[in-house]
Amino acid sequence: MSSALLIIDVQQALCSGEYQCFDIHRVIATINQLSTRAREAGVPVVLIQHEEKDSPLAHGAEGWQLADSLLTAEQDLRVRKTTPDSFYQTDLGKLLPSEDFERLIICGLQTDYCVNATMRQAHQLGYDVVLVADSHSTVDNGTMSAEDIIAEHNKDLAHLTGATARVDVKPAAEITF
Repeated sequence: MSSALLIIDVQQALCSGEYQCFDIHRVIATINQLSTRAREAGVPVVLIQHEEKDSPLAHGAEGWQLADSLLTAEQDLRVRKTTPDSFYQTDLGKLLPSEDFERLIICGLQTDYCVNATMRQAHQLGYDVVLVADSHSTVDNGTMSAEDIIAEHNKDLAHLTGATARVDVKPAAEITF
């Protein structure tokens, strides 16, 4: 089965300072282990970066840059996006056509926005999707803690499986390439 690893929005602005996501250092370390295994197996790694005008995520700004501790490689694919859905008005679908890529493994930031939207859209487009349960994060939202948001999404997204595509939620250690 052909797979690709999507690493969503692991950018400076979300990894330090006031918008720092929960348990970010462990999350990045886990993503790095996963992406290293993916590259060794010849699985494409896609680095997705969110951008927003007049914000810490403005294209080219320090906050827009990928996190310093995130391991990247020359052959990694890159996608810029302006909405939570990594497919919307981007070339992600052309880079990973569903006829060539059956399974997308998704991790990154933020659980309740871009990770959630991209997971749902990938599933809608017919990809089998694996959410890496221990490799996505967010911030407290005023009602729920980041930890609870992550746990809720791990539980809820596992129920998305439909007739045409499946969704699995599993820790990085259980993902094989």
